[in-house]
Amino acid sequence: MATVNFNLTSMVKVKRLILDVLKPHQPNGLEFATSLAEQSPDCYIKFSVVEVDEQTESVVLTIDGEDIQFNIISEAISAMGGTVHSIDEVEVIGGHDTV
Repeated sequence: MATVNFNLTSMVKVKRLILDVLKPHQPNGLEFATSLAEQSPDCYIKFSVVEVDEQTESVVLTIDGEDIQFNIISEAISAMGGTVHSIDEVEVIGGHDTV
C-alpha cells in the first residue's frame, strides 16, 4: 500500500470513499458495517451486497465523513477477514492551515 505524505501547511481531508470489498459471510452485513462505524465514529457507512458465492460476498462500501482515515478503515476490514479489491470513488477537500 502506498504511503501519502502531506506537507505541514496543507490539510487534505477525505470526505467520501467507495470501496469494492470481498468478505466472508461472517460477520454479517450489519455486524461488518457496525464494526467499521465504531472505528470511525463520525462516518456514515452504507453496505451493499453485489454478489454472493459459497464462502464470500462481494460488497460495495460507501463511506461518508468529515475526515475519513483510510488506513483505519482498511485495517478494520482486514481484521474481519475482508480484502479491499479497489477504491472506486474518492472525494477529498484541500485547504491550508493558517499557521
